[in-house]
Amino acid sequence: MKNFASLRAIALLGAGMMLAPQVAYAQDADQEEETTQRDNALDAFGVIVVTGTKTKDAENVQDVAAAVTAFNSESLEALKVRDVQSLTYSAPNVSLDQIGTSRGTANFSIRGLGINSSIPSIDPTVGVFVDGVYLGFNGGVVFDLFDLDSVEILRGPQGVLFGRNVTGGAVLINTGNPTNEFTGKFRASVDGPFVDGGRGGANYTVSGVVSGPLVEDTLLFKLGGYYNKDEGYFTNLFNGSNQGRADTKILRGALEGRFGDLMVRGKVDYFTSDGDGPAGQNRGLFRRDSFDLSIDERGNYDNTVWTASLTSELDIGPGTLTNIFGYRDYSATTLGDIDSLPFFGFHSGTETEQDQISNELRYAMSFDNLELTVGGFYFDQSIAYTETRDLPPLSPLTFYGGGTQDHEVIGAFANAKFNVTDALAIIAGLRWSKEEKAAGVTYVRPRPMCSVVQGTCPTSGTNPFIPTENNGFVDDNSWSNWSPKFGLQYEFGPGQVYAHWTRGYRSGGYNFRITNANVFENVVVPATGGNFSFDEEKVDNYELGGKFQTDDGAFTLNAAIYMTTIENMQREVNQSSPTAGVSQFILNTADATIFGFEAESRMRVSDSLLFTANVGIIDDKYDEVRFDISGDGVINDADLALRLPRVPEITAGVGFIHDWDLGNSSIVSRANLQYRDEFAYTDNNFGYIQDITNLDVNVTWNTPMEGLAFSIYGKNLLDGVQAGGDTQLPFGGPLSNGVNRPFDFFPAGGTLSPLSKGRQVGAEATFEF
Repeated sequence: MKNFASLRAIALLGAGMMLAPQVAYAQDADQEEETTQRDNALDAFGVIVVTGTKTKDAENVQDVAAAVTAFNSESLEALKVRDVQSLTYSAPNVSLDQIGTSRGTANFSIRGLGINSSIPSIDPTVGVFVDGVYLGFNGGVVFDLFDLDSVEILRGPQGVLFGRNVTGGAVLINTGNPTNEFTGKFRASVDGPFVDGGRGGANYTVSGVVSGPLVEDTLLFKLGGYYNKDEGYFTNLFNGSNQGRADTKILRGALEGRFGDLMVRGKVDYFTSDGDGPAGQNRGLFRRDSFDLSIDERGNYDNTVWTASLTSELDIGPGTLTNIFGYRDYSATTLGDIDSLPFFGFHSGTETEQDQISNELRYAMSFDNLELTVGGFYFDQSIAYTETRDLPPLSPLTFYGGGTQDHEVIGAFANAKFNVTDALAIIAGLRWSKEEKAAGVTYVRPRPMCSVVQGTCPTSGTNPFIPTENNGFVDDNSWSNWSPKFGLQYEFGPGQVYAHWTRGYRSGGYNFRITNANVFENVVVPATGGNFSFDEEKVDNYELGGKFQTDDGAFTLNAAIYMTTIENMQREVNQSSPTAGVSQFILNTADATIFGFEAESRMRVSDSLLFTANVGIIDDKYDEVRFDISGDGVINDADLALRLPRVPEITAGVGFIHDWDLGNSSIVSRANLQYRDEFAYTDNNFGYIQDITNLDVNVTWNTPMEGLAFSIYGKNLLDGVQAGGDTQLPFGGPLSNGVNRPFDFFPAGGTLSPLSKGRQVGAEATFEF
């Protein structure tokens, strides 16, 4: 394992690289308003405002006393962002991957805080908010994006303004709003592994958006549509077919009314996607640096999501009163080849139903020396989940189980920034939250056919196939806490420095995937104080940061060092099981500390050339372990020596954007190279994700015809292999010496490792007016 001293040296090297000399910015904002020249692509990386502070007015990201990476619509277009996952390669200490076993299910991690599960009852560590609406669980989050206004990535606990379950950070996705003038944008693209013979097929996308006034200055509209047909990137060596096929459709509409000081905006989004199950690689058979896979079950998934939001804003007195109501209805089915082998070893299907409503009411006020936001929040969610398992080598019977959960949250918060002097400000906030969960769980065990979603699975009595086991349980629990924040901000000529302490909580809850009733009730429940639920996780973050920008805006450098302590860390302990394929206990296993450093910089060296760079360094350690996470039968120094899952020690990247003015047209070139270190995926460190160096390149010709552009692009051009997980199985290996070791290239027993796409090359045409 690398030592932290060497990592600090790399960090200093990266910071020194970012502090290289630069020349003056070409034009300031006032000059740009007067010029009649065409827009410069580099201007997209000028002033970027953010909404994540929930103040009366949006703020320049350089003025916010927090670690935020933000993208406006222009910079998202310059970076050719088509899904949230691609932003992994644009920010330090950020991983926005999907789990891979269920397409579209988020597996986000920020600053080493993340989960490694598709179990819908587990609350995320990274909260995702779409148009201000919190998404209650990770299903249906990592899908295609279009017509975006902005994306903001907030690193570190955000409990005061965004509530519990955002201990790692928050991702704010803001879709496009209706416009004052009639506008439209249409896009068509095709990409695929064209230069990698024998691997998969093409990926086609078309989308369009129109927007404008229905009644001038009073009633505005927006309509959008999106269609993607993916023929499947991978070649299944079992039968030579393409694996990873998908068909996705999105319809979106918005209306905005402006009535004096009152604005009301409603948005509705319909999303449907279906296709193949996971492209699982068993790393007991195939090298983890290859895209080889051989599965006998293609599998499938089918997701339908309805989302809606209603936002109202009223300027009243010294501030703005904002109310955001949100609704979401999600349904999905999946079938996957979990053993990832060319024979029937372990196949599993799921069905999931989720619906939620939420409402936030806040009042943001601005006075001479004080910015104050107060508000309240309500959230109600229902989840039902059924899982089936067929394991012919282990049992002739089908496993059925899962759970239902009702989840209610109420909260109240206040956040203030008081300017003691023109330079010094005190930042303080406090949130009170209470969460209640009521669950009914059916153990995933051999039993007569049933469906939790349809209400036919029992949660009491004994299993008729296994009379020594109970069927399940019904239970409820609640958690309430105060989440504080306190900090200082000092602003001076070229920038600011800040320091703050903040606390966040991740709610306790229930496990829908219990595969051994007797072990759970006789071993795990006593370990949790007799409760069927696991307890909440507490996170404290101490951060010192600075943001610097030259007067002409040509150079910016943002950096932070932080220490994060986690008490009662919630972990999903994954272990291969000779009776159920995989067992997954969710427990409060340990206390831990994470130290980190991160920096990102932007440097405009001429009118036409912009460089970017970022670096993130993390060092992690367990302070106390209360569960045998190594799996050797005892709790000792071997447990303390393990790496925390989802913590890459290094992330670093460099990039550039060049805008070549040809008079009546231009060519915009972009390249970004990002490295992410290897990291443990399971607590026992037998599962891990190898390091990857990702290179994205894009060249766009803005033609003489106004609004028409053509692009060629490449994604992951170095063909790096990465997977959504690395879960141990009792099938498929070993090919090494038969001894399971941390970070073994060929794991004994094999794995479920759902692959992500490798190299893709494509072309795109856009037209906007």
